[in-house]
Amino acid sequence: MTATSAPQTDWTDPDWQATALDWVGEQLGRRVTGPVEPRVRPWSLVWRVPTDVGPFWFKANNPGTRHEAALLTELARLAPDRVLGPLAVDVDRGWSLLPDGGPSLRDVLGGDRDLTRWERVLPAYADLQLATAPRVDAMLAAGVPDHRPEVLPELFGALLDDEGSLLLGAENGLTREAYDRLRAHRAGYAADCRRLADVGVPATIQHDDLHDGNIFVTDDGYRIFDWGDASVAHPFGTLLVTLRSVAHGFDLDRGDPALARLRDAYLEAWTDRYDRATLREAAGLATRVTVVSRSLSWRRALDTPDPARTEYAEAVPGWLEELFAPGPL
Repeated sequence: MTATSAPQTDWTDPDWQATALDWVGEQLGRRVTGPVEPRVRPWSLVWRVPTDVGPFWFKANNPGTRHEAALLTELARLAPDRVLGPLAVDVDRGWSLLPDGGPSLRDVLGGDRDLTRWERVLPAYADLQLATAPRVDAMLAAGVPDHRPEVLPELFGALLDDEGSLLLGAENGLTREAYDRLRAHRAGYAADCRRLADVGVPATIQHDDLHDGNIFVTDDGYRIFDWGDASVAHPFGTLLVTLRSVAHGFDLDRGDPALARLRDAYLEAWTDRYDRATLREAAGLATRVTVVSRSLSWRRALDTPDPARTEYAEAVPGWLEELFAPGPL
């Protein structure tokens, strides 16, 4: 388990709740008309705040995901039409206040099984990534984790040394056989990362959990939210979660042509600089190496004394084992 730079806040503490609610009221400048409706996870607290003009949303991140508040500000400045921009943030405390985003893409797809919506979302998200690529240094300085291909092999090695997070030998953890196989794969993993870096696609923000539950559908497009898992990384790593999520939601088998169409719709934004065959090869590599990024994101989110973390702890070793699973295409 890695050490965080700040202690975990007790979100049940009445004094903390009063302070947070005062901050929300000050930022809104409006009357809160009822009790907040909380949703608590080990990595964040979210309040639905009712007011006389409709609901707003307050989010407090734990130390492992606290960079989200600063990142939201940067993304709203660089790509205001692609994200749900915050009304206010407190970077030091990891707080953000956002407007209501409306229905999620998951809500909409529940009544409209239209895969072409994803064909519009993914190019818009690619535009966001291209817009933020020149600001990588600023995002890293703001605390966004560094998961670029050049550093992932070292992070992978350090993760393998964290036997507690891997639940080595425990129920729902890594078996010794799986652990030894992962350690033996370090050189192969580093080679994949080098091949991916050598393609030359610049690193940028990578959401790392882009599924239909993290996208709002608005009258003028789509807004991406919930950036707590995000990192500075190879952009194409996004496809790992996105294509798996789409395959699950639409009952598509691995290798379904519809998934290839979505991949290609996303990659189109880079075709002015790279040929399509190179981009497809890079996408395959990125979805493979990003498995480690997912494991790291879960470990970071669960770096908390909250007992509820045990409910999710198997995600850290679970994602690592996906290194040997076939990709979505």
